[in-house]
Amino acid sequence: MITRARIVVTMDGAPIKNGAVAISGNRLIDVGNFDDIKARNSGEVVDLGERALLPGLINAHCHLDYTCLRGKIPPQKSFADWIRAINAEKAKLAPGDYLASIAEGFAEVKRFGTTTVANLTAFPKLISQIHAPIGTWWFAELIDVRSPERVNELVDFAVESLKPAPNWGLAPHALFTASANLYRRCEKVARREKILLTTHLAESREEMSMFRDASGPLYEFMKNIGRPIDDCADETPLALFAKISGAPGGGALPNWIVAHLNELADGDFELLERLSRKFHVVHSPRSHGYFAHNQFPFQKLRALGFNICLGTDSLASNQSLSLFAEMRAFQQIEPGVSPAKIFEMVTTNAALALHREDTLGRIGPGFQADLVSVPCSGSANIFEEIIGFDGSVDWMMINGRV
Repeated sequence: MITRARIVVTMDGAPIKNGAVAISGNRLIDVGNFDDIKARNSGEVVDLGERALLPGLINAHCHLDYTCLRGKIPPQKSFADWIRAINAEKAKLAPGDYLASIAEGFAEVKRFGTTTVANLTAFPKLISQIHAPIGTWWFAELIDVRSPERVNELVDFAVESLKPAPNWGLAPHALFTASANLYRRCEKVARREKILLTTHLAESREEMSMFRDASGPLYEFMKNIGRPIDDCADETPLALFAKISGAPGGGALPNWIVAHLNELADGDFELLERLSRKFHVVHSPRSHGYFAHNQFPFQKLRALGFNICLGTDSLASNQSLSLFAEMRAFQQIEPGVSPAKIFEMVTTNAALALHREDTLGRIGPGFQADLVSVPCSGSANIFEEIIGFDGSVDWMMINGRV
């Protein structure tokens, strides 16, 4: 099959005018000018017309479990209040509700051009009942704050539930809900199974106050539900994470995908600079705005060489699962970042975070045939036009299938 478009955005060199790709099975086998591709390859020609052909988008941080919570939780006075509010909503839901929510979420991310998602689920046992319509990394979100003695049981059950999935990982939720033992157990499994890990870290001002100062609404909330507080009033969340993960003095953390990282002290940046191999970072601009967090330190993290991606987070703190909307929100906050660099955050950067930089996030020979197409007017800045797209994607190919 040959697919032609007005412009093919490969993410490897300049976009190709009157471009085309040749596809065999679920792989791209050739890309270039349409006439050249047609001369070198046989097969049916699909002409997309005046459109841009793009790599499928990659959502690097999502919670499809909570698609059903769209609009249910207005912004709260504190992050701890939001935790109470989402817990109250979750108490109303049964397993069937979560299955329906995940299915609805898949339909929505797909409608907005996402072909791969890193999805955190609190219910790994449900995965066997779900047919994922797009490429999915299932991360079991793990919390042991109420039962720290069950760490091994918790992790082993998650691994057993996840192993049938093509791509999976573990997600100790956050430092305030997951014990140091849980983090270490996840690290041990990750080394054994060669999987990725993800966590929420340094998300809110209250998290910083909890661990550095032993104060604030989150500290009081966690103390009241019985969480041990002997790790508070000493270090920043990042410093504690580095210590737990075995990199307090600058080790390597390449298998971690860290969501948020909004609250960093001056000493934290020194620690980040010392890391020999850095973790990957995911920013969710619209969820960030919902919580009114302090400004995400994008420029400092980029200067330190961190790979930064975009994600939607969940609809418990967002309006939609559109990465186009996330790109526009990010552009409003960081207008000095070029549209091309912003588009990398949902393609090549996210592929690198998933350790699939040789198969996802670009259009080129050997890459997986994950493609989306959006209208294209031929403006001088195709990436500006891509970010400005505000609709549903009506043509896409996932793993070689339209």
